Amino acid sequence: MQLKDVFEQVKVASRGLGLMTDEERNNVLNAVADAIVARQTEILAANAEDLARMEPTNPLYDRLQLTPARLEGIAADMRNVATLPSPLGRETNKRTLPNGLRLRRISVPFGVVGVVYEARPNVTFDVFALCLKSGNACVLKGGRDAEASNIKAVAVIKDTLRQLGVDENVVALLPATHEATAEMLSAVGYIDVCIPRGGRRLIDFVRDNARVPVIETGAGVVNTYFDAEGDLEMGKAIIKNAKTRRVSVCNALDCLLVHIERLDNLDKLVGPLAEKNVILYADERAYAALDGKYPYLEHATEESFGTEFMDYKMAVKIVDTFDDALEHIARYGSGHSESIITDNSAFAHEFQARVDAACVYWNAPTSFTDGAQFGLGAEIGISTQKLGPRGPMGLEELTTYKWLIDGNGQTRP
Repeated sequence: MQLKDVFEQVKVASRGLGLMTDEERNNVLNAVADAIVARQTEILAANAEDLARMEPTNPLYDRLQLTPARLEGIAADMRNVATLPSPLGRETNKRTLPNGLRLRRISVPFGVVGVVYEARPNVTFDVFALCLKSGNACVLKGGRDAEASNIKAVAVIKDTLRQLGVDENVVALLPATHEATAEMLSAVGYIDVCIPRGGRRLIDFVRDNARVPVIETGAGVVNTYFDAEGDLEMGKAIIKNAKTRRVSVCNALDCLLVHIERLDNLDKLVGPLAEKNVILYADERAYAALDGKYPYLEHATEESFGTEFMDYKMAVKIVDTFDDALEHIARYGSGHSESIITDNSAFAHEFQARVDAACVYWNAPTSFTDGAQFGLGAEIGISTQKLGPRGPMGLEELTTYKWLIDGNGQTRP
């Protein structure tokens, strides 16, 4: 079958989603969640095929790996999405014109959402759940690294859809080839919006080559600034959590900025990272302060401060002023998530006002940038752009709107 035929089938199936009630969509999500748990042996076996082709030292290995606990979490997230209010049919504007025309603006699905992603098979389930709940069909294009996992995941979804009498073409998985990506990005009239999830290279490729609308997500060069008035114990906990909770995710900490007045505390601030063998790329002043006190130390280069490491690695830079920290973030940040650790509320509020990012934290780790953590259910990605959705994208961000106009024979002069 040609991919154009696949796109056509999904487009037709998307129209049928409008006939489903929210209760029917929720029943599908709960049934798929049950199937994930019931068929976890099959899913894990497919995932093992993918893992066998990747070195465990690869930073993407953790993203690729599924476990019984992670599958239980994926199923729980899907059930949680089913409990959320429907984002459809919300009346977001209402007015009556002087001529008597009655206008209402209501939320509606995009139609068909295309997602290009890398070695993250959980995305397959997350995208399906959010798209179905928001009335969208989805076209999925995973990477070769997770090919077996994605094929099995979509098979589980499609089997459940057939059992419930729902058109299985509301979800489609494309071949894991560059050619399939190119066709997807050119599917004008079939795919209403495309969302890339992955590293900077993938996102840049999609943005530069797409003929369909694109929402940019994912790439995160994340900074945390430890201010002169930061609490040391709080800072240690926040930095360790932001860096080491999961190093392969886009909200993980990449660069720590420390005010010069706290240079004497630097070894204590980063000390807990040694438990995870985190390599620090330190600028000259930070290197001098940590030399002999921190075991995994390297000299920073210019590239160190603009790198999304996705590994047990982090840059460290000493700044002389609050404004220097803001300037560094403006230059090297990616607009994803930034944080300040300080007891000075005035500095914190100024930081949040001046930093240009989707999520800006005060005395909390950037690891919270996540749709589930924000109470949105699962997420389809973290948008770093300004036009349209920004930050974690949940159900509401998968809708657009249309105007309904009721008249009584009015004509325009």
